[in-house]
Order: sequence, then C-alpha cells, then structure tokens
Amino acid sequence: MPAYVLAESIMQKSSVSVNFMFLHRDMLREFTRLKTEKESTDFSISRFLVPHLYNYEGWTLFLDNDIIVDHDIKELFDLIDEKYSVMCVKHNQVCQAGKKFLNSNQFQYDKKNWSSVMFFNNKKCKKLTLDYVEKAAGLDLHQFKWLDSEFEIGSLPLEWNFLVENQNQTANIPKLIHYTNGGPYFKETENCDYSEKWKTVYKTINDVRTVF
Repeated sequence: MPAYVLAESIMQKSSVSVNFMFLHRDMLREFTRLKTEKESTDFSISRFLVPHLYNYEGWTLFLDNDIIVDHDIKELFDLIDEKYSVMCVKHNQVCQAGKKFLNSNQFQYDKKNWSSVMFFNNKKCKKLTLDYVEKAAGLDLHQFKWLDSEFEIGSLPLEWNFLVENQNQTANIPKLIHYTNGGPYFKETENCDYSEKWKTVYKTINDVRTVF
C-alpha cells in the first residue's frame, strides 16, 4: 500500500505526465539475488537495476516506497544536471543503534539514505549490469563505489528527501517526506511527524474505492 500512496501523492501535485514502474520482486524474474538480513526491503538492491531496466537511456528517478511527495514533482526534475551520473540528497544522517520498522536492524554507514531518492543518468550508469547488481556488495552499491569518482554525484536540496524525526534535516518546508523509521501505515509509528499528510493521501485512495 505505501507505494500506491506515494504514486497518488505525486499525481495529485504533478503538473506533468508521470510514468511509474514498481519493482515487484516476483516480476524481476532475471534477478535471482537472495535477500539478506541487512536488507530491510525487497528493493534494497533491485533499485540499482533501474538503468538496466530502462536500457541505459534517459533519466529515471528512483524513490523508496515509504515516501509522499508534497510538491510538484516537475520541480525536482527541473534540477537535473546532465554532467552528473547520479543525483541525490547528500544526508549526514545520525542513526540510533537498534531496530527500525518491523523490528528490522538499524545500520549506520556512510551515505546512508542517499540512495533512497536518486536520479539515474542511465547512459552513465552502464556498470550497473544485471550481473554486477547480482554480485556486488550491498555497501558498494549504496555508497556508489561503482562510479569512478564522487564528483559524478550531484546534490539535491535536503527538502527533496526530508527524513522524518531524524537529525540534521533542513529548516525549509519539506517537499518530499520520507518516513524512513516507520510511517503511519504501521501501528507503532502511526502518529509520527507528518502522519496526517500521509493519511490524507491514503484517504483519497480509499474514497475512490468506495465510489466504485
């Protein structure tokens, strides 16, 4: 359900047409890599297949599913800069040790959450072949070690990946709200910061279902 709430939030605010591709694991039949205990979601690694899935053409935006977009997504696409291979919010995130959503382990590592919202300049990401993504270490992928240089990573403003209830966040109004520690869709975190915004979008989907 969170992925469909995300899609609905984008459509409600967008001034341009948007195409969605959901990374359902059972649809990625070529991808046989087994999930490990360090991966809290089924798309922890498969996100790096995006350039492959788009034939290394154009730009593609990957988003975690525990997100809503509260501004026009065109504003984010307008920030694309062709000189970069990847663009993302470069968080300096401080994590508390222990557990996060659904009792999954919370790991601290360099560049944590950079890959949760990222633009791929697909033609410059040809190292991300199916075979490479199948075999590469998880941290090598999430820390962009498949790039030749960190200068290939462009910066996006912090408000375009605002981590709810985390330190080192922007004082600007969040444009993309990321419930990275668990959101309103879990009982334990149903009243987290910005929960009402998520619930409002969720109610829209349910209201449509009621009508039909």
